[in-house]
Amino acid sequence: MKKVLFSLLVLFTANQVIYAQEEEKEERPDGWIGSGSVSLLFNQAAFNNEWQGGGTSNYAGNLNLTYDLNYKKEDITWDNRLLADYGLTKSKDQEFTRKTNDRLELNSIVGKQVNESNWYYSFFLNFKTQFSKGYEYSDVDVLDPISGDVIGQEEIRTETTHFLSPGYLQAGPGMLWKKDDNLSVNIAPATARLIFVDDAFTSTPGYTDGDYYGVDQGESTRFEFGASISAYAKFKLVENVTFENILSLYANYLEDPQNVDIDYTGNINMKINDFLSASFILQAIYDDNAVKGFQVREVLGVGLTYKLRGIN
Repeated sequence: MKKVLFSLLVLFTANQVIYAQEEEKEERPDGWIGSGSVSLLFNQAAFNNEWQGGGTSNYAGNLNLTYDLNYKKEDITWDNRLLADYGLTKSKDQEFTRKTNDRLELNSIVGKQVNESNWYYSFFLNFKTQFSKGYEYSDVDVLDPISGDVIGQEEIRTETTHFLSPGYLQAGPGMLWKKDDNLSVNIAPATARLIFVDDAFTSTPGYTDGDYYGVDQGESTRFEFGASISAYAKFKLVENVTFENILSLYANYLEDPQNVDIDYTGNINMKINDFLSASFILQAIYDDNAVKGFQVREVLGVGLTYKLRGIN
């Protein structure tokens, strides 16, 4: 855990060094500025019955929405970001369509500048959940009704999550260091976090306290109080290629503060033209209330992108 945390911090430090070497940009005007994009990635593989090289026909799609709405006037700054991702895949030999991605997140942070520096007194809010149901999949034997012999297998699924189960709400005061809209770090040493779930998942027979996202038996919420650090860095690698980094760290003072929750997303965007783009997304999550290990996802694709108009 310490090695992983150190590696992520080193990555962010390196990003800041690279960013600092870029040319200074003009100061942005006061008022609201909005910008964002919608992208659709799609891929397919198809094989006919005579194909001898192996493989299973499948198709997959991923829809991504990002929108930033930022405000600046004199010594006040207010940044808001909406992230929404949803992806599905279907293979020919699988009974059910499966999710490849499901994320809904809102970040908001307001700051008041300290003595015309890059530091701000801040207050942040973060909300995370998912759009639709999540399942665990397994195969069960199919028995002949007469002989009782096994004649095959059938895929079944068991619901494990859905909208607002789990949901995360974090908020707290802190200090924000912000160079501009593309480089910032927020430190919030007094952060309240509420985890909420459907109590149907915590009321099953034999349930043990904490098994479902840390929530106790029969309860639907879990309260935590701790420290939060969030950082954002976006810079240009080469012409038409940008590298965006989002890092969130959280330690719960009330229980196992040494187990730092980590959520890192790295996004490389490659612009082909005004409507076509390629992207690579890597997300790594560590949350010992959810699973005792790292959750990792990768998305690589080429698709359609539409830039959303901003607000001036």
